[in-house]
Amino acid sequence: MGSEKLARELGAEFDSLLKDTSEGKTPVILTAGGKALAVVMVADQVKPEASVAVKDLHALGIKVVMLTGDNKNTARFIADSVGIDEVVAEVLPEDKLNKIKELQAQGKVVAMAGDGVNDAPALAQADVGIAMATGTDVAIESAGITLLQGDISKLVKAAHLSKITMRGIKQNLFWAFIYNIIGIPLASGIFFPVFGWLLSPVFAGFAMAFSSVSVVGNSLRLKTKKI
Repeated sequence: MGSEKLARELGAEFDSLLKDTSEGKTPVILTAGGKALAVVMVADQVKPEASVAVKDLHALGIKVVMLTGDNKNTARFIADSVGIDEVVAEVLPEDKLNKIKELQAQGKVVAMAGDGVNDAPALAQADVGIAMATGTDVAIESAGITLLQGDISKLVKAAHLSKITMRGIKQNLFWAFIYNIIGIPLASGIFFPVFGWLLSPVFAGFAMAFSSVSVVGNSLRLKTKKI
């Protein structure tokens, strides 16, 4: 029992048994002795938060691509129902990995979300690997981020949190450089012969402490952000 591809490799004829896959249903074919005995149509239920998550990702300027081993018609139906931009269907784990490499070769920063064993190579290759806590251990180990409870809407929150965190890091670096650019020349006495400016060790210590406190305080502002 397996996919259309497996059945064709076994030489089984099943086209007469195959039903329309445009409604998001994937055929699973039972074969024996090179003959197709039955076709079972199965379908995943789209999570209600999926379309909202895709919409929010688009609002962040992120293109969404689906990589799946499912039937092309099934994948296209699901993608259209939630607003996914591009579909690459009927792929194997190595095909997912190659697609990630292809996007990276185009200069794109790629985040990969997955939960299965077949997603592990792509998760490891992506710039940011995102696993579901409800997924397999190997997927979680390969990823850099794990979304609790397998809630895809947390993907958008993770993107928001990452942007806020990076903004805070850049702000901290900016102020740290400003303190040092001003403080080091003053402390070294470079302005003393001309302007008579000199930084007392007491004030230097106070400035250093204030620098550390401001960096920590700015970082703690993350706790007040709603994501």
